[in-house]
Amino acid sequence: MKKVFILFVTVVLLGSCGVRPEFQQGMTERKFLRQNKEAVLSGIDGNQKTYRVNRGDRFYVLATFEEGKLVKLEERELAPAWMQNQPSNQPEGNRRN
Repeated sequence: MKKVFILFVTVVLLGSCGVRPEFQQGMTERKFLRQNKEAVLSGIDGNQKTYRVNRGDRFYVLATFEEGKLVKLEERELAPAWMQNQPSNQPEGNRRN
């Protein structure tokens, strides 16, 4: 009986140390906003709302909700500052092959 009790306590302790997912498909908009107080509304399209959560200096997450449930999650990287000043199209004469 004592071994069963020790096994049970060990399983409970190890189970409580597990990682909780920050985002999960189908989570409610309210729960998402409670967990991510820094989230800002990024866009509204019909019955879809998109929130943006910054992840440090280079990454951000876009979470899209439809009818109050998480339906789409995207993690994106910001373009570095030196790339933002680069021209997007180079003239044909300056190309190197």
